Amino acid sequence: MAAKQFIRQEQQAGAPAKPRGSQKVIYAAIAANLGIAISKFIVAGVTGSSAMLAEGVHSTVDTGNELLLLLGVRQSSKPADEWHPFGYGKAMYFWALIVALSVFSLGGGISLYQGIVSLQNPPPLEDPTWNYVVLGLAALFEGYSWNISRRELHARRRSGESLWQAMRRSKDASVIAVFIEDSAALIGIAIAALGIWLGHTLDNPYFDPAASVLIGLVLAGAAFTLARETGGLLVGESIDREQIVRLRKIFSSDPAVETVGNLLTMQLGPDRILLAAAVRFRRGLSIDEVDRAIDRLETAVKAEYPSVHRIFFESGPIRSSLRVQAGQ
Repeated sequence: MAAKQFIRQEQQAGAPAKPRGSQKVIYAAIAANLGIAISKFIVAGVTGSSAMLAEGVHSTVDTGNELLLLLGVRQSSKPADEWHPFGYGKAMYFWALIVALSVFSLGGGISLYQGIVSLQNPPPLEDPTWNYVVLGLAALFEGYSWNISRRELHARRRSGESLWQAMRRSKDASVIAVFIEDSAALIGIAIAALGIWLGHTLDNPYFDPAASVLIGLVLAGAAFTLARETGGLLVGESIDREQIVRLRKIFSSDPAVETVGNLLTMQLGPDRILLAAAVRFRRGLSIDEVDRAIDRLETAVKAEYPSVHRIFFESGPIRSSLRVQAGQ
């Protein structure tokens, strides 16, 4: 009965709202990558460029990845039920991890394979004009998508914090994934352009497939970074230390609190946090006074951190406080 009541409370609280900023980032990335992938494959077929083919594969994989992220956003917004009493927020982290594996296996793996095969028998050099045109357009589209994800991270950045630090601290896996993917895409475009230019300037067909190998390595590095960030969130990452310190101050400042023990947190989704607090109330408090103190603390915490969706108080310290009042 208690479990069903808890689930009803979760359902009445409503499912997590779909983050509009995150969806905007994903839609922009899909539009950019789909158009770029088609143009890259066309030019790769015309010119025979291994680097362009690797870039076409990269953009195709990125398009599929963004669709997986949209699926993650949709699933993470489902309300709690009997099998998932805390909701489906971590579904976003699961699909982001799948995206990381996709970037590594499909994007990085195919680019490396294509580059190594072409190094063994490099295609003859062709007119690179269309390569440069498509790479320039790709840089514009990818830059636009990257800037949207950058602005989303910048809006969450603290004073004195770098963009990289803001990304590491962010709990929104969809924004993290798009930012890392687009950063890798821009680096890949620069490598492809450099490989094509060096190949024609030095009349050496090996630079083009070598660029494909480098692009594969860049994608593998991006996949590792994304897997590290989303993997930590998937297995139950805590909020950062500064927030824990602030929460401890909120609890200790209440007149009914005697000591504050462990404050354990877990990220349930981009905008939902679970908090378990070991708080010892002052001796001699009545049950009603403890209830009012708990209400005050919940209100104070949620006012400071609206993402703290559930707060559980450890029963041991509470029972010990009430025993004194009961004369046990």
